[in-house]
Amino acid sequence: MHEEAGFSLLRDGAVLLGSGLLFVLLFRRLGLGATLGYLVAGAVVGPHVLGLVGDAESKMGIAELGITLLLFIVGLELNPSRLWRMKQEIFGLGLLQVVLCGLAITAIIWIAGFSPAAALALGLPLALSSTAQVLPMLQSAGRMRTPFGERTFAILLFQDLSIVPLITIIAAMSRNPADASAPPGWLLGLYTAAAVVGLVLAGRFLLRPFFRLIGNLGEREMFVFAALFTVIASAAVMEMLGLSTALGAFIAGVMLADSPYRHELEADVEPFRSILLGLFFLAVGMMLDLQAIADRPLFVMAMAFALIATKALVVFGIGLAFRMPWRGALALGLLLSQGGEFGFVLFAQAQAGLLIDPEAASLFGAIVTLSMATTPFLMSVTRRFRTAPIVKVDEHRDGPQTDGANAIIVGYGRFGQTVAQMLIAEGVPVTLIDRDIEMIDIAGEFGAKVYYGDGTRLDLLRQAGAAEAELILFCLDGDQIEPDMLEGVHAAFPEATIFVRAFDRRALIKLRGAPVEYVVREVLESAVSMARRALGALGVETGQIDRTEQLYRARDKERLHAQVEAGDLKAASDQIITQPSRPS
Repeated sequence: MHEEAGFSLLRDGAVLLGSGLLFVLLFRRLGLGATLGYLVAGAVVGPHVLGLVGDAESKMGIAELGITLLLFIVGLELNPSRLWRMKQEIFGLGLLQVVLCGLAITAIIWIAGFSPAAALALGLPLALSSTAQVLPMLQSAGRMRTPFGERTFAILLFQDLSIVPLITIIAAMSRNPADASAPPGWLLGLYTAAAVVGLVLAGRFLLRPFFRLIGNLGEREMFVFAALFTVIASAAVMEMLGLSTALGAFIAGVMLADSPYRHELEADVEPFRSILLGLFFLAVGMMLDLQAIADRPLFVMAMAFALIATKALVVFGIGLAFRMPWRGALALGLLLSQGGEFGFVLFAQAQAGLLIDPEAASLFGAIVTLSMATTPFLMSVTRRFRTAPIVKVDEHRDGPQTDGANAIIVGYGRFGQTVAQMLIAEGVPVTLIDRDIEMIDIAGEFGAKVYYGDGTRLDLLRQAGAAEAELILFCLDGDQIEPDMLEGVHAAFPEATIFVRAFDRRALIKLRGAPVEYVVREVLESAVSMARRALGALGVETGQIDRTEQLYRARDKERLHAQVEAGDLKAASDQIITQPSRPS
């Protein structure tokens, strides 16, 4: 029996992963996004179509860890300085969008014949849009750094923040007898406040020293374990108190958002988040009652149209109220008019709380899916609005510091510090990455913000904003840079210009043919500078020192070219100056 259960689990895993891979690749090719691919894959292999995989409920229980990890990552993104700079857009534009869209859609659902509680449990989640679809489209269109892109991001960020209170609202309305023994609302609020304060204190006095200890060990596997332990432990504490597990993970993320370990944590948690979130959408697809949808196709299409039209009009009006040009406001409304992936999370919670029946959850899941499928077409419709000059010439705009930085410096030792200070002095936004915990602490004492992590990893560079950076500068000690790594960085981030610090001639020869703009040999310039000083101390005239330096540089350049071509350190050894060229 045990062997059969193990085989069944492996078989189900193979079917789910294989179908998810197939449909996501297909939907990506069609420009429809990965989320829709997972949903359709789950529906096809689930009990209502092919029946290859069953027991969606148990798989949903595991997959909900993906939501917990996603909330942790959302918390990590909430750097306090960034929140403060965008506070008006986030807490003004975002709050109005969620509240007004949620209430308008709730009214429509209530008019359609649902009870007030069911209408609220369905309408509020439909106010959220699909971050997973909208942000990649903005990035590919190069609009993330524009005022239009910033406003869109601000609304999506507030939507992510609103997930926790929406979960709390639906839990408070629960009619499930299993929740009848839950504490009264005022006591629940007290528990929540105490838990949040406890997590904040734990983050400040326990988590940071804990990750500092792990970082000093230098073992990435331990860091991955520590990251997962942090998320699951904070969620478990909240669950023990009868509170939202997502809230616990979110608070843990916020507590580490301004720590040096933020990018490393994001990079380590992201693969688990992606896999479990994909499994979540597969399970949602399996649970969709296709027969219920087939029985009421007109309701699904009409409600999807109402959802898109309502959100587009409300966001359009809010945009005008915030003095956006009408074309930009309309483009913003159409861009955010679809339902989002978190709708499925909240529908599942509403069903568990007996606020809606399974048929309603399937119907509105289909409505969200249909509205999400319209996103690529809506992007096409809004293209002429989004590419129009929606910003006045004299409008003040902040520099490109919203997402990531113009330059990413990997290695903040003596070399990287000089490079960073000169770039910062010129007003270039810089993200600093290093693995030396002691150096990070010392840099913090002098006011420098250095993130912990291995900056040669593509996933960590991506988390640090390399996809939008103009420069990536590797300023690492010793001979740590490999040509294959640089090829990977260039392929992943083709818009970024790469600079490399090579310690000596051997390191530079190794990097021949690498896709870099400039490689500086560290020991060369410092040695030339000392030689000039030494000649000056001997009374040699400045003009003669200049000519001697030119002679050396010319011979060194010729020798280096020959060494790179031959791949041999001994090539052109006759260019080494070992005898005086003139009488002393």
